[in-house]
Amino acid sequence: MSHIIVERSFATPQSDEDMKIVADRERPCLALYNVTWKRSLIAADRKRMVCEYEAADAETVRKIQHEAAASFDRVWVGDVIE
Repeated sequence: MSHIIVERSFATPQSDEDMKIVADRERPCLALYNVTWKRSLIAADRKRMVCEYEAADAETVRKIQHEAAASFDRVWVGDVIE
């Protein structure tokens, strides 16, 4: 599995409820395509977010974002540096 990063930006700050709505729409798609959400980081102003997933490829995660109607700027494959 690959580490897939999704970058998101928003015109207005996102509330916890805004993020829950998207997560609820995304959850069935993640299960369907065997993708695991790992973590998300949200900016202090709540207008930018980076989400990490484990998936076979970036295209699968991109497809999930479209199916869940989740806004995103880009999707890319990354490596973990520890």
